[in-house]
Amino acid sequence: MDGTLDHVMLRVEDLEESLEWYGEHLAYEEKDRYEGDGFTIVYLGPEEMGEEAAFLELTHNEGETTEMGDAWGHIAVRVPEGELEDHYEQLMDGGVEDYRDPESCGGRYAFVKDPDGHEIELVQRDPDLPTWSLDHTMIRVEDADEALGFWTRKFEYQEVGRWEADTFANYFVEPEGAADEAMTVELTYNYDGRSYELGDAWGHLCVRVDDLEEDWEQLLVREAEEYRDPESNDDMYAFTKDQDGHEIELLERDLEADSLFPF
Repeated sequence: MDGTLDHVMLRVEDLEESLEWYGEHLAYEEKDRYEGDGFTIVYLGPEEMGEEAAFLELTHNEGETTEMGDAWGHIAVRVPEGELEDHYEQLMDGGVEDYRDPESCGGRYAFVKDPDGHEIELVQRDPDLPTWSLDHTMIRVEDADEALGFWTRKFEYQEVGRWEADTFANYFVEPEGAADEAMTVELTYNYDGRSYELGDAWGHLCVRVDDLEEDWEQLLVREAEEYRDPESNDDMYAFTKDQDGHEIELLERDLEADSLFPF
């Protein structure tokens, strides 16, 4: 089982404000929407997306506020190599709040925040990849060995990059043979032994699988946490958790279907 990353879910308090922000500043368009009883889910992404590109899922629960923890770090979006400063200034000119500019990040990347305070990194990538498409999502882990073991053993992901500094390390994992447009998981490990609060402003990662029932059973054989099994979700999806409590959804998606939702 080495399914591609299908989407990352963020909870937002004002859906229309968030949709306007992502549409205006990142040129995201609404791909599909589901109106539930007291909640709304919207899939977003750039106009052009490859089959293995990841969606951004925004979830709004009516009348609820969200709490921003620190166990989830950020999503990263792509800008063409050599155009980081130009795209950051474009966001500033559009009224986005100045958070961490390219100069403060050594000219390699930059950060902004969306209306709910979710951090968004700008990273420089191949200009053939769609601008603003999702590059990776970062989660913080308390034990690097356990985290890497989880992704390599449970999901058969492979480590494709790492950066080790004096006080922390970043490890990047993705399925073997992942397409260039696919999203990667960044695992951040701080050496000082700190712990983290999950909060609820960040929701989950989703892995797209070939056979929900079969892949779920394989996860259980590999001793993954049985959090929300397929049967409890009408055999439409399932959820497990990693060693730090980050939720991971399994979803069997038909890319030819009329709707992105299995409901």
